Amino acid sequence: MTTLASYAANPAQSRGRKFKESDPQGRNQFQRDRDRIIHSSAFRRLEYKTQVFVNHEGDLFRTRLTHSIEVAQIGRAIARNLNLHEDLVEGIALAHDLGHTPFGHAGQDALNECMRDFGGFEHNLQSLRVVDLLEQRYAEFDGLNLTFELREGILKHCSLNNAKLLGDVGERFINKEQPSLEAQLTNLADEIAYNNHDVDDGLRSGLITLEQLEQVTLFADNLNKVRTQYPNLIGRRLIHETVRRMINALVVDLCEQSNRNIAKAAPKTIDDVRANAMLISFSPAMREQQTELKRFLR
Repeated sequence: MTTLASYAANPAQSRGRKFKESDPQGRNQFQRDRDRIIHSSAFRRLEYKTQVFVNHEGDLFRTRLTHSIEVAQIGRAIARNLNLHEDLVEGIALAHDLGHTPFGHAGQDALNECMRDFGGFEHNLQSLRVVDLLEQRYAEFDGLNLTFELREGILKHCSLNNAKLLGDVGERFINKEQPSLEAQLTNLADEIAYNNHDVDDGLRSGLITLEQLEQVTLFADNLNKVRTQYPNLIGRRLIHETVRRMINALVVDLCEQSNRNIAKAAPKTIDDVRANAMLISFSPAMREQQTELKRFLR
């Protein structure tokens, strides 16, 4: 691992767990979190939860499991570039969708409608409920007893009313503070992953066409670069080359803009990060292109 920045989350200075435990041997606190997530029942069930398509439509389409692994890979690459804690990023990435419904977006919409009279359904809150309560594996506590930092990273969004019920992990929404940089970057790594694999899965399924995507700036720019370099390339190779370049362009832009943001804000500690504006971001130009792609896919 690269040298941690002074404002990165540090497992040796974690705000701790709900239930006190002895320190792990041969690994740090965030590595323990990640390992518990990987061995959980909820993590295994991600194999049968899908992003868009239902599971029986084929194993060529992404599931929540493969998506979470892709988010972890992208997130670790960004964390390494920014000198942030890779293990925390990986843990957040692997846990962030544990509370999602089966049946893709349709499943979430249906459950949200069923729960409308009770405040609706929010998968971030459900993910937190899974790791705090529903996993029952350990003799001394319910849930996985994860660190504050990982639980905070799972909870991307939260209403003020819900925040008041969540204790320490909800306080930042009440106090209008930011989460760790690791949590911020995992949120955007998630966005990079799902937008690009929605392009790939959409083309593979025939729901969208290459001609339609050529009207979207981010895709069109990278497609043109591929065609210039490989004029005879067609089919899946053409699509894969384009998508991988899109991911690379987004990651490079995010790292460069975030480094500029951090240099300008000059945080010294993680408390400085929390008191600041969001520091992990795309450049304005790339954010516009990413928003255009997201709008097309939705």
